[in-house]
Amino acid sequence: MIGAHGLLVVIPAFNEAECIGDVVREVRGELPQADVLVVDDGSTDDTLAIAERAGATVARLPFNLGVGGAMRLGYRYARDHGYQVVVQIDADGQHDPRYVPKLLDALDEADLVIGARFAGEGGYRVRGPRRWAMVMLSVVLSWLAGTRLTDTTSGFRAANRRAIELFARFYPVEYLGDTVETLVTACRRGLRVRQVPVAMRPRLAGIPSHSPLKATIYLGRAFTVLVLALLRR
Repeated sequence: MIGAHGLLVVIPAFNEAECIGDVVREVRGELPQADVLVVDDGSTDDTLAIAERAGATVARLPFNLGVGGAMRLGYRYARDHGYQVVVQIDADGQHDPRYVPKLLDALDEADLVIGARFAGEGGYRVRGPRRWAMVMLSVVLSWLAGTRLTDTTSGFRAANRRAIELFARFYPVEYLGDTVETLVTACRRGLRVRQVPVAMRPRLAGIPSHSPLKATIYLGRAFTVLVLALLRR
């Protein structure tokens, strides 16, 4: 069991005023032992005020950096305040905090644990070029990690103190860098990476944007990010 001030839940948020209050309240209800940090990634709506009213500590970036920039701030906050574990949860309500104990249990044998959508639990499905990209990433990163990873782009993650120290120093802000490149770096630094199956929920608000063109662009970007991550020293 992680004691008081040992567990920090980091929620990166950009213009999530419709969702963030409910997400923070649910996390606090399911994980009363955790502190909650919302990183307001340059939002132009009421994300900051609503998150604070829901009981979260809020750190605000002056302009939008993306998930990578928000999480880099979150890991630095965790390092500087002595937290032993960081759990990343999305601000749109898709990540169910009831799975967090499973992620924490898996940290007994890992430094970084991924909540995997394609590991046998739930009905989440992806098709077409986006699915091809995920399969390609999974094959390469499973080889690097020495274990089967089916959902390398998942942002539902738990990291122990060793991973916190690494990510506080190095956490890319480029597109997909926060997922793909961080896994490449973790594996190369000898961190143990594992996954646990989770079910994904629909967004609490808003409409996800999907189209064949965007899926094809995603495939190209994923391949580029992977190649650059493998080449980068």
